[in-house]
Amino acid sequence: MAAEVKDVPENNRYVITADGEEAGFAEYILTDTMITFTHTEVDPAFEGKGIGGALVREALDDVRTRGLSVLPMCPFVKGWIERHPEYTDIVHR
Repeated sequence: MAAEVKDVPENNRYVITADGEEAGFAEYILTDTMITFTHTEVDPAFEGKGIGGALVREALDDVRTRGLSVLPMCPFVKGWIERHPEYTDIVHR
């Protein structure tokens, strides 16, 4: 399955497509120094295929390259970061 993540700033969300279909999104609130992830959703047809994890990983990699910190209010993003400690350095403290 070919998946692609892109930031859609006009909708305040990262969107993941899989095989050309929108498979999920991660909504955020952006400030000059921080991004707060508020909600993540994966289409039920794509659940259990690693789509949510791929979405969060790509979004956090983008956030890191932009030099922002992350406030994970969304339980899915928060839990994913807890399981991937290599991303804790960008979590807002």
